[in-house]
This record gives sequence, C-alpha cells and structure tokens, in this order.
Amino acid sequence: MNEPGADRNGTDRSDADRTSTSTDTGRSGSDPGSDPATDAFVAHRDLLFTVAYEMLGSAADAEDVLQETWLRWIEVDLEEVRDRRAYLVRITTRQALNRLRAASRRREAYVGPWLPEPLLTAPDVAEDVELAESVSMAMMLVLETLSPTERAVFVLREAFGVGYAEIAAAVDKSPAAVRQIAHRARRHVDARRPRRVVSPSEARAALESFRNAVEARDLQGLLDVLAPDVVLVSDGGGVKRAAVRPVVGAGKVARFYLGGSAKAGFAITCEPTAVNGDPALAVYLDGAFDGVMAVRVADGRVTGLYYVRNPEKLTRVTAETPLTLR
Repeated sequence: MNEPGADRNGTDRSDADRTSTSTDTGRSGSDPGSDPATDAFVAHRDLLFTVAYEMLGSAADAEDVLQETWLRWIEVDLEEVRDRRAYLVRITTRQALNRLRAASRRREAYVGPWLPEPLLTAPDVAEDVELAESVSMAMMLVLETLSPTERAVFVLREAFGVGYAEIAAAVDKSPAAVRQIAHRARRHVDARRPRRVVSPSEARAALESFRNAVEARDLQGLLDVLAPDVVLVSDGGGVKRAAVRPVVGAGKVARFYLGGSAKAGFAITCEPTAVNGDPALAVYLDGAFDGVMAVRVADGRVTGLYYVRNPEKLTRVTAETPLTLR
C-alpha cells in the first residue's frame, strides 16, 4: 500500500514534506472525537475529485481513485506530513496515473469515438473561467491526445498551479524532467485548444438558436448557426447508435442530425442544462431522455458538438458535481 518513494508508513521522506519525527505516532492535538485524517480528506475531497476527473475524463474512475486514495491516506503518519493537501494530491495523482495507463489500453477497443463523461455543474463553475476551460469537453478531448505522464504534469501545473518539485514527487520524475514534459505538453495543448473563450451568454445564445432549429427541423436555421467547419462527435459506446467517426462540415452535420431523427420518426425536444462548466442541452426523443449535447462556440456559431448517448456515461447529469481548482 506504500506510495513510490515512501517509507513503511506511506510517508514521503523528502524534506519538503516531512517534519521532525515524533516518538508519538498518534494523531495528537485534534479535538476529542475528531479524526484529523478524515477531516483533511473531506476538506479536500472536491479538489481531489477534480484532479482525478481532469486526468481520467471519467467520474466513475475518479470516484474509484478517491477510494484508493483514502485507503492509502489512513495508513499515513500525519505527524510527518507538513502539507496534507499536497500529500493528498500526490496520492491521488499516482492512483489516477495507474488508472489512466490501463484506461488508455481499454479505449483502443472502445466502439466509436470516446467522449469524457459529462458532469452537471453549478452556475458558479461557468463564472470561473479557469475552471470552466479546464473541464470543458473541448479541453478534455485535447488532453486525451497527451501521454498519461504528460497529462498528469499538464493538469497539475496548468490547472492547479502545483510546483515542479511537488509534481516530480507525484510522477516519479526529476524536477528538470518535469519542466521539459510541462513545456512539451503546453506546446501540444496550445496548438489544439480553442483559440478564444466565449462568454456564457454568447454560448447560450448560439445554443438556443441551435435548439430552435433542431426542434423545428429547420435545415436552413441549423446551417446558419453551425460554423462551416463544425465537427460533431457522438458517443454511443456500442450501446446506442452513433457515428463511428466524427462528422465534419455544416451540411453533413445538419443532414446527419435532422435526417437520422426524421427517418426514425422521432420528435426531438431539448432542455437547457450545463455540463462541464458550459451551456449544453439535454436531448429527448419522443419525450424519453436520450443524451447530453455539449457545444463549443466561436464568433456566435457552433464549432463543435459533443453528443454523449452512452447510458453508462449519463449517471452524473441529474445532480450537480462540485468541482474546484483550490
């Protein structure tokens, strides 16, 4: 159960995280009836979940990582941990990295395009520009193009502002190597990330135009709101029908979306929602919930559509998931 580079108590022995060793290994100094380990874990739980989710793109896997983190955390001698938040982030990162490496192999066999698991988020997430960008569908897909170590380094450095030395301890690299990895990952992401962050109101306006056109089966209205090079990515996971590869171009996307539903005879209705910090639509076919459509908007037009239909990925769209970078 020990973490790499840790002693038999699960505690990293670097000077940055150790205090003078005490002969009393009990958790003294806490209030009667209080458990410092539990208190620290609960206090930072939302942060740890956000770290794991940004690394994995899966809420289910992120919850498993938190459970694994907790099992290791309760074995740690807190008397020797200087910064409990940093230590918890370190354990979470290591567990997430293990899962990410395994998930990368599983996703090679995934049926059709893979999209991150959408999370229903509170309105204040959209107001936090850094948080909203870091968990957006568009950014999460860019992160999928990084290697597991690159993703861990980028997420910890760029989203959470973790220092190079602490990241090095989490990913078992030297600080110099981490700096190189961070530079390479940043350059890779910058070449692929959306060029401009739009305001929530601009995104909502474009989404409302898209919604109206879809519900009215208005082909011209849909073409007007879609950017010429719009990309539709749909994820059915082999359980529900979805395009086996991304659909590119306004004409093709409009025909794919309207033509498919018309052929099947479904009535489409949409309800505004918010997933991963961005305005989105909950999509219903003949009144039955079908999936979540997240969008990317630029210059008032929809440039990206991310449609999650896989039922296994729709368990976190009815109750808000707390996220934080701090």
